Amino acid sequence: MNKRPITPEDLYAYRWVTDPVVSIRGRAAYVQQTIDREKNEYQTHIRTILLDGSEDTAVTAGMKDSSPSWSPDGSMLSFLRLEEGGKGLWVIPVDADSMEPKRLVAPERKILQYAWSPAGTHIAFTSKVQKDSAGTDAESNKTAPLRGKVYERTTPKAEGSGWWDGLYSHLFVYDIENDAITQLTVGSWNVSSPIWSPDGTEISFVSKQVEDASLDADLLYFADVYTIRPGEREPRKVTDSSLLISQFAYTPNGESLMLLASDREFGSGSHNRLYEVPSAGGQPTPVAPGLDMQLGNAALGDMKSAGASPSPQMAAGDGGASMYVLGTHDGTVNVYRIGADGTAEAVTFGGERDVYQYAVSSDGQTLLFAALTDERPGELYALNLKSGQETRLTHHNDELMDQLQVNKPERIEFVSSDGWRIQGWLLLPEQREAGAKVPLILQIHGGPHAMYTGVFSHEMQTLVAQGYAVLMVNPRGSMGYGQQFAKACRGDFAGGDCNDLLEAVDVALAQYNVLDDTRLGVAGGSYGGVMTNWIVAHTNRFKAAVTQRSISNWLSMYGTSDIGISYVEGVIGGNPTEHADMLWSRSPLAHAHNIETPLLIMHGEQDYRTPVSQAEELYTTLKRQGKVTKLIRYPGSNHSLLKSGKPSLRVDSFEQVNAWFSQYL
Repeated sequence: MNKRPITPEDLYAYRWVTDPVVSIRGRAAYVQQTIDREKNEYQTHIRTILLDGSEDTAVTAGMKDSSPSWSPDGSMLSFLRLEEGGKGLWVIPVDADSMEPKRLVAPERKILQYAWSPAGTHIAFTSKVQKDSAGTDAESNKTAPLRGKVYERTTPKAEGSGWWDGLYSHLFVYDIENDAITQLTVGSWNVSSPIWSPDGTEISFVSKQVEDASLDADLLYFADVYTIRPGEREPRKVTDSSLLISQFAYTPNGESLMLLASDREFGSGSHNRLYEVPSAGGQPTPVAPGLDMQLGNAALGDMKSAGASPSPQMAAGDGGASMYVLGTHDGTVNVYRIGADGTAEAVTFGGERDVYQYAVSSDGQTLLFAALTDERPGELYALNLKSGQETRLTHHNDELMDQLQVNKPERIEFVSSDGWRIQGWLLLPEQREAGAKVPLILQIHGGPHAMYTGVFSHEMQTLVAQGYAVLMVNPRGSMGYGQQFAKACRGDFAGGDCNDLLEAVDVALAQYNVLDDTRLGVAGGSYGGVMTNWIVAHTNRFKAAVTQRSISNWLSMYGTSDIGISYVEGVIGGNPTEHADMLWSRSPLAHAHNIETPLLIMHGEQDYRTPVSQAEELYTTLKRQGKVTKLIRYPGSNHSLLKSGKPSLRVDSFEQVNAWFSQYL
């Protein structure tokens, strides 16, 4: 079958698979996301499937259904539905003659997260309310005269949610039999990740509560686990504020909590590790202290429509003898089994793979996971944990992929001039004229504490389809290569990390004669954007460049970004008051007069991580200097434009990049 090159508009045809969960009865549920091109929006619905891949069926008809979860006995499938007013909770009675969904909790409650009680009689959920509010439905209908918005927090805004609305997420319990809701927590702090104890008597959650009023909560980087019993007034603190806990789980016997957390020794460059703490409270102790691996999924890509699954996970059926976590390692993300002796064994493996979500069956027999490979977008897989047999369950993208020419990446590895092992991938266009040289584009990822993988990326495939070779590199500072590597760029911005990127280009040119060393491009987003800005300000080697959601000025970044304080102080190594000269010297804007490379600047207007003013400062300076540049602003778009932005804007961004490189490269 003749296959055609991938185009930007192929984005509209993909189907994304997310949020797999397994029923005690052996059926799985998951979310499928598609794009409604006419409405220019994403749509999601819930599907169920047997673990052999049969009976793949849509069970909801909503356009914005998400977060499926089985009741403990498997008789009901719950999910959240986005409607006017917020997200409400719905259930599908699996045993009923009609599997018609029924709404339990109205969308006015604006549910964020939820969890079934072990007996299946109650559901805990989180929702935003005023700090002293009882969380009644009537509260959301209150109106008040227009007033100025007052902020006293050090960091009053956040990427993805905007300026703080004065609300806090708190814990509620819904009594299914009595159709009654009770608010359990109140205060000037947030609740997330509610989990019931195995005996159903307590609910634990993650929260950062600062008891000392003289301390600034926005400048403290920890989060604890708290526990509360329904009917109690105050939660009990379980951990000791020594860790930034992101996820946790009870052991099946309920005696301990397993934590996925960072000690923040190296700030954002610190590994997430496993810890154990008694559920009664105490000091967390490391599990597998010798494991030098980033736990969780730190891989970047544009083909994942949801965040990584909670870790760790254990199966009640085997008494919690095996614990499973996601591990970011050596350019791949897989599920690992952590042994009693602290060893880690990959249970999903084979080629280039990015496992972004997973679920373990209650009997410990099956691992359900969603993964990207180098050949295709994410699909759902089932692994028999006893036999090791793996089965691909879904085939939603097969018909499309049978039509498309996918250019698979080749791994590149070398040792940097100062001794670091550097890894990357080169994508070469398969359709090229015999003997013709191919222009090369260096792609730089964000973070810097993230990681490229060699899996399918629509962004990269659209470039290769235009006849470019694409080089993706994980320079020092990337996750996946050990703690020392991950922290190596901190305080050395544009030093060793920049050398790694430029040396990777040299290695690729030396190893592949087909590459044209006179036609080099460079591109990147976020950290990759600031590195692109820095590189073209210090070398004219590249003939065209694209910088997206970038940083140009560390001095202004400090006070305008939602992570300005922690990022500038932690990664760059200073603040404007004490280190203004250093921050300015490390800012690409200070060297922008040296830029001769045509530079396309792209930015979302609602970006709070790297504010659009960063793009404007660079653009204005370049225009004043008479340089070749163009600014593209994307309305209503935040820092995740390329991953989850409006479909038409994502397509436009790919087309704009292709046009820029076509013109100048």
